[in-house]
Amino acid sequence: MTRRTLLLGAGVGAVSVLLASCTPGPDPTPAPTATAKPTPGPTPSNGVPLPTAVVRSAWSTDPFALGAASFMPVGAQPGVRDALARPVGDRLFFAGEATSSDAPGTMRGALRSGQRAAVELLDAAESGERIAVIGAGLAGSAAAARLIDGGAEVTVLEARPRVGGRIESWTDDAWPVPVQFGGWLLGGADAELRGDLETLGTPIADLVPAGWFTADGEVEPVDAQPMQAAIDAASSLLADVSLSDAFSEAGVDVADPGITALLAFVAATTGADAEEVSAWFPPAVPGGDLAASTGDVIPVFDGMLDGAQVRLSSPVSRVAYDDTGVSLRLGTGESLSFDRVVVTVPLGVLKQQAIEFHPALPLTHRGAITALAMGAIETIWLQFEEPFWDAEASIWHVVDGDAPIRTWINLLPATGEPILVGLVGGAAAEEFAALKTDEAVAAAASSLGFFVPAGTP
Repeated sequence: MTRRTLLLGAGVGAVSVLLASCTPGPDPTPAPTATAKPTPGPTPSNGVPLPTAVVRSAWSTDPFALGAASFMPVGAQPGVRDALARPVGDRLFFAGEATSSDAPGTMRGALRSGQRAAVELLDAAESGERIAVIGAGLAGSAAAARLIDGGAEVTVLEARPRVGGRIESWTDDAWPVPVQFGGWLLGGADAELRGDLETLGTPIADLVPAGWFTADGEVEPVDAQPMQAAIDAASSLLADVSLSDAFSEAGVDVADPGITALLAFVAATTGADAEEVSAWFPPAVPGGDLAASTGDVIPVFDGMLDGAQVRLSSPVSRVAYDDTGVSLRLGTGESLSFDRVVVTVPLGVLKQQAIEFHPALPLTHRGAITALAMGAIETIWLQFEEPFWDAEASIWHVVDGDAPIRTWINLLPATGEPILVGLVGGAAAEEFAALKTDEAVAAAASSLGFFVPAGTP
């Protein structure tokens, strides 16, 4: 069984982890900050040692993503994702998590959308047509695989110098395990996908248990029921409100430390702040036990793209279309002609009008692009010479205080390596992205002071 066949079969019922948990790898332009040895400095006063290696994402400024995952802001109307997904003149077909109405913001949604767009195109195409797929991320690769299986001649144009899009495994001599800047977290609903990835040789490690921590130590997990109750109550209101306003309407204090930590986790895994996201259409939050890919996931994409002509470092700047075909202009000035095209670029790229469409997209598509919002998330990977913590939980939630990073993944139990990964989302992610590396490390250290054992000098 090939990688392409296996992943296409898994796509219908798997991959529910949020794309917002995926951050861009260290090779887009502008590149994230990656240093094997951070600038030496004094050990933070809270006892957190200086890491031996640091890698940060550049999700918010990555010109080929411009955000992490789409979400429905307050006031967005139902049906906007379906409107964005509609073909234009049987020449342009759209895919990507933003076009998924049943699993938006998720890898499952991206994978299914690519398959859907490919089926729509094959239904409209005739034998021998030349097909282009813009983007070699999960949606684009799934679309290419289905088109190839349908007998189409496929060219994939990817702006980055690699495949994978918002999914990336990065290897470097400074790191004992691949640094995951992409789809590496698996939720409880992903048992089928996990099995498939392990069959393909990708190691998966369980991230259990999770712990909610205060300055006084570990506490009982924060109850998520108030959030669900607030969402349920908001559904009966005459007008949409933000998730934070829904909490207030339900009498829940959003300043409560536990609720603050819960909303920080929502932002860190969806990119959406409670003040902006719709209570009528809230983003999904990973539930159940989480697992993580600890190996290289890029060979999975190589398998799906087997049989396609893949052109890397080939950003598309203009798409001109009529009833005879499609002309694509690349950033290099080169023009290519195709019969039909699948567009899988992220919503953030569409919102910034980084690609010119001629003629302009229909009003329904432009309206959908305007109505949807793109969430932000950033990660920081920290490797230490030895663990300074004794907390055994694999997922840490910081409950009180003003920690800049409240969600952490402890990879020591899964890999045996003293590596911590911090996740921050929403407006806090954009602020974190603007920090210099030393400032980001200091912010991380201030957040990790919760986990320094008492009595540590």
